[in-house]
Amino acid sequence: MIAVDTSVWIDFFRGKTPTAEKLLDLLDKDQVALPVPVRIEILSGARRTEHARLRRVLSALPLLLPDDSTWSEMERWAITGAAAGQTFGLGDLLVAAIAAQNECAIWSLDEDFARMSRLGFVSLAG
Repeated sequence: MIAVDTSVWIDFFRGKTPTAEKLLDLLDKDQVALPVPVRIEILSGARRTEHARLRRVLSALPLLLPDDSTWSEMERWAITGAAAGQTFGLGDLLVAAIAAQNECAIWSLDEDFARMSRLGFVSLAG
């Protein structure tokens, strides 16, 4: 299962290929999971007229939620990252921790996740 980040969804909704083609393929194969912060980012950036359709479409995907251990993992990663000279935003840490706890690779166009991967926090989708 692959946790798809907001950056990929934005390219998808804008019809940018090859991102859109690859995501469509993963969706057809039921390999996409949606971390709840990504769902919220998508909905908050959409036009009001698109909310109902987006909510319906996104509700078809498995939703990944944080639990109590998510916050401890994020804190540990923040400290470890800072010690290695790397800092990460709260949203990216939350998406990463949720994905890792659900044993999902992350697909993102955001360099922050690549830096997290180099520190061993997450795995990236090919």
